[in-house]
Amino acid sequence: MKIFSTGISLAVLASGLLLSQCKQTTAENQPAPSTATTASFNGFGSQVKWGEHLVTIGGCNDCHSPKRMTDHGPDIDSSLFLSGHPAQMPPPDVNRQEIESKGLSVTNTLTAWIGPWGISYSANLTSDSTGIGNWKEEQFIYALRNGKYKGLSTTRALLPPMPWKVFQYMTDDELKAIFTYLKTTKPVKNVVPPPVPPVSAPRV
Repeated sequence: MKIFSTGISLAVLASGLLLSQCKQTTAENQPAPSTATTASFNGFGSQVKWGEHLVTIGGCNDCHSPKRMTDHGPDIDSSLFLSGHPAQMPPPDVNRQEIESKGLSVTNTLTAWIGPWGISYSANLTSDSTGIGNWKEEQFIYALRNGKYKGLSTTRALLPPMPWKVFQYMTDDELKAIFTYLKTTKPVKNVVPPPVPPVSAPRV
């Protein structure tokens, strides 16, 4: 009887050890939790929400969203959110030669700027094909890391007042979040005019 009890005890113990090993093996075979999910996108619920936050605190709307004049000053035109300088709007009506020669910069819309570099217009950042709709993530990162138009190595430099030399210090994850958010914005068809060289530039 004693031998029979001992046999049962050993069988139970062996079964317990086998179950324990099975659980351990199963746990080891499970994929590790996603780092992005664990990090919760720097405290935000999604990558898009984090990107929206970065666009807001980064002041992107200051130049890239057209404004409407209200009784409390210029306010963002929500229908043209992040769509850049309106194609039909003329540049500020000023003496460019005087402005450029004095090293000043002026704007009347915060989407068009005149300075010693000529005239620059804020880009369309919406998800439309006239904005960044056809861009790839690596283009966007390259543009802000290297200050190159459309994120291509063979294109012109980004012009003032675009503060890319500040944004170049953003992490890859931050830039990816911004790009992901911009891809979700309402598409606004708006072909922004090309920049204009300074009046003192030699004519070709």
